[in-house]
Amino acid sequence: MGMTITEKILASHAGKKEVKPGEFIEAKVDVVLGNDITTPVAIESFEAMGAQEVFDKEKVVIVPDHFTPNKDISSAEHCAKVRKFVREKGIKHYYEVGRMGIEHVLLPEQGLVAPGDVIIGADSHTCTYGALGAFSTGIGSTDMAAGMATGRVWIKVPESIKFIYHGKRNPWVGGKDFILYTIGKVGVEGARYQSMEISGEAIDELSMDDRFTMSNMAIEAGGKNGIIAPDQTTLDYVKGRVKRNYTCHQSDSDARYTRVIDIDVSQIRPQIAFPHSPGNTHPVDEAGHVLLDQVVIGSCTNGRIEDMRITAQILKGKQVHPYLRLIILPGSQDVVKQMIQEGIMETFIESGAAVSTPTCGACMGGHMGVLAKGEKSLSTTNRNFVGRMGHPESEIYLSGPAVAAASAIAGRIVHPKEVF
Repeated sequence: MGMTITEKILASHAGKKEVKPGEFIEAKVDVVLGNDITTPVAIESFEAMGAQEVFDKEKVVIVPDHFTPNKDISSAEHCAKVRKFVREKGIKHYYEVGRMGIEHVLLPEQGLVAPGDVIIGADSHTCTYGALGAFSTGIGSTDMAAGMATGRVWIKVPESIKFIYHGKRNPWVGGKDFILYTIGKVGVEGARYQSMEISGEAIDELSMDDRFTMSNMAIEAGGKNGIIAPDQTTLDYVKGRVKRNYTCHQSDSDARYTRVIDIDVSQIRPQIAFPHSPGNTHPVDEAGHVLLDQVVIGSCTNGRIEDMRITAQILKGKQVHPYLRLIILPGSQDVVKQMIQEGIMETFIESGAAVSTPTCGACMGGHMGVLAKGEKSLSTTNRNFVGRMGHPESEIYLSGPAVAAASAIAGRIVHPKEVF
């Protein structure tokens, strides 16, 4: 019996010829990631276990991106603790304010993750890097500490579900709509502790930005990881970015899957996830009359340059609704630079949008877009749980950038065709 791409990667990093679902293994890791919220706790565990040095100064990556620039004294203290640790341990890949980005946009952009890698990160959306054909998954701060100390992770090999996407996609439909539709189909626990293997002709036609979006939200279906086998699009992306050797894996034709789910993308219309679950999805034209107080475009899910281009395409020559605030969160400083070069920044400012330095703040209700009681927000972020972006009596709707931009103009949730 053959192996899936996930099983092949885990077997190679465990020094085994093969692994099977349910088997517990100890695997070498290529990258250990932490941010300003999870790293301080990991530092405490690292010190408690008596560790003196990180296993590899080049393979630990620290990105302060949640409460930075520091929003208050508490977040400042957290970041100060991280900076001290980074200096003491000589960690090479640390990204300070002004050079940082949202971690899951920044790491692929900087060539720090590659096909065939095993990547663990103390952030649930570490599964993003599966878009490159890597095994990447979120872990807790204690596992991050152990990873920093030993360069290894203890893991149970997940079962796999194969998702096959075929057909021609409709206008304004992208990776965000694919994954929202999928989560609506299988549910938020539909892939619990399973590898979501994303494939098919419709995926072959997606850009890397759309693929990152899909892998990013595998966790919203309960997935252990969301992985896409490398192809020419992948290789074109990593060329010139990744400076080390890497290995591309493909699933065997006789690999084992618990389920195979076939999705015709021609049936997918732009999607909305209604409160209070990413699985509560409906086509935008069934949204009804939902008035909005805020629209957020960006985050680790949709903060890449293509998302900014789509947003600018719709906003060009138009104005944000006078009773609504539009907050745009580019994923990295390189994205900001490209926005300036392409005139996108000017389009945003002229439309009445507020453009932030890269931050996760609005996504998790920390700063830069906190909701008041009764307010409604449409967001390109990944979660819309009760109180996720502020007051527990606020409401969060999720969409892709095209719907979000159009809705920012209309002041209510609309299909892009209503304003474009």
